[in-house]
Amino acid sequence: MPDSTNVVTGLPADQFEVELAARSVTLTLAESIYPLEAIYGASYTFIDRCYVLLDRSSPTQIRVVVTPKKDVTSESELRAIAGELVNELLSCAWRAQIVRENRAVIEAVTMQAVGGAMGPPSLDELKDFDFSEEPFEDPLGIGMSWEDKYKKKKDEAAPAAATAAAPSEPESSQ
Repeated sequence: MPDSTNVVTGLPADQFEVELAARSVTLTLAESIYPLEAIYGASYTFIDRCYVLLDRSSPTQIRVVVTPKKDVTSESELRAIAGELVNELLSCAWRAQIVRENRAVIEAVTMQAVGGAMGPPSLDELKDFDFSEEPFEDPLGIGMSWEDKYKKKKDEAAPAAATAAAPSEPESSQ
């Protein structure tokens, strides 16, 4: 009887295996490489089409078992699911890293948004505000309204449109 457990080609054999008899993909992940939040995020993206089981196989490792809800008969389909899960794990781990590194910026932007939502400044705040600063430079015209930016083009196009719309004189048939 052939072995129903195969390693996924190109991936470490001690971390990934495809079990044809159980129609599942099993991954053993080190938490030092993939944070728990990334494992949760990647697993969540599969719950619409797979049953996902998370288990702590050791104090430093998490085992993820993914079993498709639809009948999967080929090893290549299971390998594709394993590949998608690995890609999603990498993506979620990268997003978690970005959030950790930029937490201060995210908090500052959020505080500014909440501060702006608190309403207009008080009279005391306006009294202390320095209105003597020059307006900002806008060489690209980003701060210009759409009407002002395209008004010139519209005015130039108007005479050409009026000429084209004027009826031509009918030719006399004599």
